[in-house]
Amino acid sequence: MPEGDTVFRTARMLDATLTGHQLTKSDFRVPQCATLDLTGYPVESVASRGKHLLIRVADLTVHTHLMMDGRWDVYAPGERWRTPAHKVRCVLANDSFEAIGVDLGLLRVFPTRLEHKAVGHLGPDPLGHAWDPEEVRERMLMRPDLPIGLSLMDQRNLTGIGNIYRSETLFITKVHPLMPVGAVPDLARIIERCFLLLHANKDRNRRKTTPTELTDPYWVYQRTGRPCYLCHTPIEQMPLGPPEKDQERLAFFCPTCQPVPYREQTEPAAATAV
Repeated sequence: MPEGDTVFRTARMLDATLTGHQLTKSDFRVPQCATLDLTGYPVESVASRGKHLLIRVADLTVHTHLMMDGRWDVYAPGERWRTPAHKVRCVLANDSFEAIGVDLGLLRVFPTRLEHKAVGHLGPDPLGHAWDPEEVRERMLMRPDLPIGLSLMDQRNLTGIGNIYRSETLFITKVHPLMPVGAVPDLARIIERCFLLLHANKDRNRRKTTPTELTDPYWVYQRTGRPCYLCHTPIEQMPLGPPEKDQERLAFFCPTCQPVPYREQTEPAAATAV
């Protein structure tokens, strides 16, 4: 699933190409919006909130979520798309650019004044203007028995963190994914690391959490069975999350660098990961 840095870059691209221009074409290819036509209306702004994308047109908001495979592409007018038309869910165009939403997991339109009902439940965004690490810490400590690996993925605590940043952050801070939030020795450091990793990657086309001397972009993510770069112990994986989100529920870790906590939870509660 694209994480906060990917959605941030997408919002910046769409803001640069759409904001301030009247739409010459709008085509919503989902049943609930099929009759909506925003042609002639100006795009007021484009913003990201964690993994959510908000395109504001006149007094309406086009709300999209990329889920696992979604993306937005931008083309010149008349340029041939590099994706099959049946995968396109939305087209927004002006005189200079054509933006297409491909395989969007969520697409809906509602009055901008109701945005709070769509994203108001989300926690602080590390890439947003209202970032507040103390609020994140307080939200996480409201469920002190929840494994830290689930708490980081709960978008009500902080938004924009997915499986990659969960796995990488916990490895860097040497905390096992099953450690209860209340037992984490330095929760503020984990929250700060999430912030730093997202900001380090928000301007990169290729995400990387390792030093420049390492060719592999990740310490542990999807490196199951391969040696840890620090201690050479084989990286392990474990299911940790809602069973319906198979790719999201696998946490990756080094059993030596991240020792098992004193108390494991065999059936941890699921966290909201959207």
